[in-house]
Amino acid sequence: MQGLPREPTGAYNPASSQIFFEATPLPIGTAFHERTFPLCHSLNYREWSGYYTVSVYEVHHEHEYNAIRNAAALIDISPLYKYFITGKDATRLVNRVITRDVNKVKVGQVIYCCWCDEEGKVIDDGTISRLEENVYRWTAADPSLRWFRQNGLNMDVQVEDISEKVAALALQGPTSAKLLKSVAEADIANLKYFRVTRGKIAGVPVDISRTGYTGDLGYEIWVPLKEANDAVKVWDALAEKGKQFDLHAAGMLALDVARVEAGLLLIEVDYSSSKKALIPSQKYSPYELGFGKMVHLEKENFIGKRALEQDFMKGVARQLVGVEVDWTDVEALYERYGLTPAAPSQASRVAVPLYSGEKHVGKATTTSWSPILKKMIALACVETEHSKLGTQLQMEITIEAIRLKTNVKVTGLPFFSPPRKTATPV
Repeated sequence: MQGLPREPTGAYNPASSQIFFEATPLPIGTAFHERTFPLCHSLNYREWSGYYTVSVYEVHHEHEYNAIRNAAALIDISPLYKYFITGKDATRLVNRVITRDVNKVKVGQVIYCCWCDEEGKVIDDGTISRLEENVYRWTAADPSLRWFRQNGLNMDVQVEDISEKVAALALQGPTSAKLLKSVAEADIANLKYFRVTRGKIAGVPVDISRTGYTGDLGYEIWVPLKEANDAVKVWDALAEKGKQFDLHAAGMLALDVARVEAGLLLIEVDYSSSKKALIPSQKYSPYELGFGKMVHLEKENFIGKRALEQDFMKGVARQLVGVEVDWTDVEALYERYGLTPAAPSQASRVAVPLYSGEKHVGKATTTSWSPILKKMIALACVETEHSKLGTQLQMEITIEAIRLKTNVKVTGLPFFSPPRKTATPV
């Protein structure tokens, strides 16, 4: 995989009156770039962990979102950080770092988990696949190699960064199972929710996990890059067969709407990593993020356990919730100024204050119009006393540069969870 040209940046040396240029790294294309680039008519990209990532293939993400919810969507998720944990003490290391008890996880199972610092504040969240008794593949949003290796000192364990050695695709949507069964040499029919299996697509060895970031029926395909065109072979096989199943390539804008509907958090948007927090309020306990079920205090010692025991006993000050915006109230506010509101075209990652009367009680972190629910929804963090289902709050809304408040209601998460998400497709 070759990088795209690097852009020189100038630096002036006043002593010699000369300008020196040094190369500033630009994002590079993923292993699927030669297929995604011709499809990206919008030329709308964003940077994700050093890679060019498609924001939206067409001018608007409507068709891509509809593919996720009504057909099948193919999403390049290669920029995820990926680590391979092996060795006699692999299980011991994993158990020391994460809050869940990995001893309860069977070979072939995938878990969603978080890991904390010594103060019990969340560093990151991701998935771990137990491929063999002492072999794990670990995904993360942020670089984690140093943290994993530091905590594996004096253990018989190897932590390898395989981020550039493994490409990945998310195949999501109601027809994804039928498509995958028709193209993969693997036991897709019996692959249960949050399980992983091995097989081949177009002769290329792959791992296939029943996971995703859309809250829908879906799979993630992990492609070890042993040959130069392995990733392209897998993409081509899925794309060709996918014509029968209305397959569309989908970008980050469509994924953003789907993950909000599914109540799934995005680091540095819905919460901050404790490693990057500047003030205490930017650090979050798992119990504040809805991760309480992933904290197994009964297991052997792990990083942050003592602090989390205190959180469990005393409770925490904030809670992650969903909020539904009263659209009738929004319309009334716009009408006051002779305007008609329009449903936002994409999810907003700008934090918006929430109030109970005149008191500030939290913030909405990601707000989106849900096409399938026909509602304006948001992920939010509010003071615990205002987190009960049905609680009426107000959210700040700006019209004609005037700050106003509109009514919202606290709801449970996820907003959208169809039975097909966890069912074993026939």
